[in-house]
Amino acid sequence: MEQNQEQQPVFGIEKLYVKDLSVEVPNAPEIYLEREAPQVEIQLNTAGRGVGEGVFEVVLTVTVTAKLAEKTVFLVEVGQAGIFRIMNVPEEQVEPLIAVACPNILFPYARETVSDAVTRAGFSPIVLQPVNFEAMYMSRMQEQQAPAETLQ
Repeated sequence: MEQNQEQQPVFGIEKLYVKDLSVEVPNAPEIYLEREAPQVEIQLNTAGRGVGEGVFEVVLTVTVTAKLAEKTVFLVEVGQAGIFRIMNVPEEQVEPLIAVACPNILFPYARETVSDAVTRAGFSPIVLQPVNFEAMYMSRMQEQQAPAETLQ
């Protein structure tokens, strides 16, 4: 009975933290006199790596760039990280957990950090819309398979 419990799949959060936070307002103070709404671009990136037996660090990096014409209004980059315990899970399920489940957990924390950083920089908060990490993962998998298919 005990051995059966040891083989139960484990997926748990060990720690959530801000690994990197950068705020730039290169054209201050003049940029605060602008009345026009800036164009906002958002980029997301995820990365995961093993840090021990069944322990992984996953970092969700969110970069928000606001521009008026060619002038950068502000640039905020947040590296929201987590340490996750993933054990007794079939090998083919580990990557989807790291690429989909972990970023889904990290995203609300990253969204709050981005909003707070933008507000502290003196601008209206940016509210990041929900992200479908599963669709991003599937798209990345298809892109990786496409070049392999053209080589055959």
